Amino acid sequence: MTRSSGIKVGMGIVIAALAASGKATAQAPALSVDPSRLPRLGTIDERFQSYNIEMVEVTGGRFWKPYKASAAASPDRGAENTGNVPAGSNPDLFEYRKPIDLSNARLRRLAAALAPAYLRVSGTWANSTYFADSDETPAMPPSGFRAVLSRERWKGVVDFARAAGAEIVTSMATSPGARNATGLWQSDQARRLFAYTRSVGGRIAAAEFMNEPTLAAMGGAPKGYDAAAYGRDFNAFLGFMRASEPDVMVLGPGSIGETAESQSSPDFINARDLLTASGPGIDAFSYHHYGALSQRCSGIPGQTTPEAALSEDWLASTDRTRAFYQSLRDEFAQGKPMWLTETAETACGGNPWASTFLDTFRYLDQLGRLARAGVQVVAHNTLAASDYGLLDETTLRPRPNYWAALLWRRLMGTTVLDAGVHKGGHVYAHCRRGMRGAVTLLAINTDKATVGTLRLPDTSERYTLSADHLQSGTVKLNGAALELGPNDEFPRLVGVTSPAGLIELAPATITFVTIENAQNPACD
Repeated sequence: MTRSSGIKVGMGIVIAALAASGKATAQAPALSVDPSRLPRLGTIDERFQSYNIEMVEVTGGRFWKPYKASAAASPDRGAENTGNVPAGSNPDLFEYRKPIDLSNARLRRLAAALAPAYLRVSGTWANSTYFADSDETPAMPPSGFRAVLSRERWKGVVDFARAAGAEIVTSMATSPGARNATGLWQSDQARRLFAYTRSVGGRIAAAEFMNEPTLAAMGGAPKGYDAAAYGRDFNAFLGFMRASEPDVMVLGPGSIGETAESQSSPDFINARDLLTASGPGIDAFSYHHYGALSQRCSGIPGQTTPEAALSEDWLASTDRTRAFYQSLRDEFAQGKPMWLTETAETACGGNPWASTFLDTFRYLDQLGRLARAGVQVVAHNTLAASDYGLLDETTLRPRPNYWAALLWRRLMGTTVLDAGVHKGGHVYAHCRRGMRGAVTLLAINTDKATVGTLRLPDTSERYTLSADHLQSGTVKLNGAALELGPNDEFPRLVGVTSPAGLIELAPATITFVTIENAQNPACD
């Protein structure tokens, strides 16, 4: 990528972040930006910023156990789906949840504020979930399945998606129960799900065959499942989709885990082998990314620490994963859009700091990096479950990442501009949403002691996110805490007017800057 002619960088520019003490010890040279001259890189899907609700949330069942006691948990061991955990996993890592209430007014209101979006209902649990073939739901899953999805609960998904301005993305059941006596995948379950969705006025916009086929055994695939079996099954799925659901996008492979630790497992299947076996046919290349495993999975290689959360190595991990999968996309599905259909702070439900301001740096930097690289959709896991949820799962109160998502939705448009790539700097630029000629910059300060400065030729509006301490569950906008009102009304998200010239970027802060008079021709 070439450096924009609209940017002049002083030697050693650092876009810095807030020290825990809040005291700056240095100031970096100013970064001068002329928003009117930033060239266009491309566009992203209008539903670029999306989210997951795990299938196990819809059915009810055992999901990642919170670090703190959760009122959403239930001691009811007789409830359906209580035994449904990923194959080979330690059951002590999980805790039973009742089905999420998708009719909840607060949940719908908060999700609708992020519209338009894709709502992905999938996850490891989806691979072995039986969709009921009538309004009478079986008390126990049929042989070869581990959980039951009732029609009532799936209609709840359809109704929620409509209320939230979201399009549904999902994946198919692929466990032994979805196969015939010879082990071949059958389309019966998929056919029922699509038909019922239409019958209640809904629509599935896109579908993956299997959630994370690189870890097929964990998802409940038949014993000995390999790339050849996946290729055979995927082509059966593709044939069904083209004949019965031609308007639905086919995503794939939806892989994860291309690391030395994962590949050392005898059950791991390389994504390259999956793509070689399946051949062409996908409409978009989907993949997953987690930079590490959470503390819940301690004892398994691949953890991280809060001290690393602002490091360049940690923030750049999303680029490394994207580059790996992009090379496979270029080889096997050249020209197809890339979708990151599942991502969060860490796998296994997120670390304790996933729910704090500390992770907001990762969240927004990841969106900026991936939009700049041309990734079309980024679906955060989850909307409202476990520590990495955008919302607290018990109160449904917004966490810092939710407020960041809301600002991104309101200020960052679908046209991506070239803000340049600078060592130590995290600056991204888009045309401002809903305002011709206007530009929004996103400047993320990752140094805990140094003040960054941004020089602009025009008047601007500044929206700075900060917190009293990095692992705070409360985030501030221009110094005022963001929280819902007594009737769940949103606070006013207004900027602070700054004259042309220098804007200070306090240490450990995140700042959106909008320039209404940029008159950038790429934004007309």
